[in-house]
Amino acid sequence: MTDLPREQLEEALRNAADGDQRAWRLIVDHYSARVFGLLRAHCGNADLAEEITQSTFCTIAAKIGSYVESGRFEAWLFRIAMNRLRDEMRRRKRQATPADQQVLSRVAPVEEGGGHVEAAATAGEIAALRGALGSLNDADQRVVHLRHAAGLSFRQIADLLEEPLGTILARHHRALRKLRDLLETPSEKPPD
Repeated sequence: MTDLPREQLEEALRNAADGDQRAWRLIVDHYSARVFGLLRAHCGNADLAEEITQSTFCTIAAKIGSYVESGRFEAWLFRIAMNRLRDEMRRRKRQATPADQQVLSRVAPVEEGGGHVEAAATAGEIAALRGALGSLNDADQRVVHLRHAAGLSFRQIADLLEEPLGTILARHHRALRKLRDLLETPSEKPPD
């Protein structure tokens, strides 16, 4: 999804702060799927991600009157979402767990004829990717999730994490290389 033009976002934020329901709906419609995707990628639980997405937008609604747009709305929004998730995970005192094979097999791709396309292989690939992602350090996981689940640009990630753009680019490249290495089977790896 493309970003709202800055002028349109500023107007929507002003109007939403003044109680305009259409402006608020524009903001929620435009950003909620990305917030949900980011949270779902981090916690692995759609219900929890939905709950925190709603909580995030409740916080935005409560604070939108004092927010002054300076080109960092997305960073502010995603920071609130990630803080909410962190707080909730601390409250629950448990780590996010990957979905079990049975759940993953229900979301396997379907052929045109209606049959599932090798559900076990797809579930296995998903499990392998989740396992590989779980083996990355927290900073690398965060960059991968922000880039691929939330759809943020590298500049937006750098702003959100308050780190130099070059650091974010290097971390992303390193994380993808680690994932590739972890996911390659021994027969696919090039000889040393």
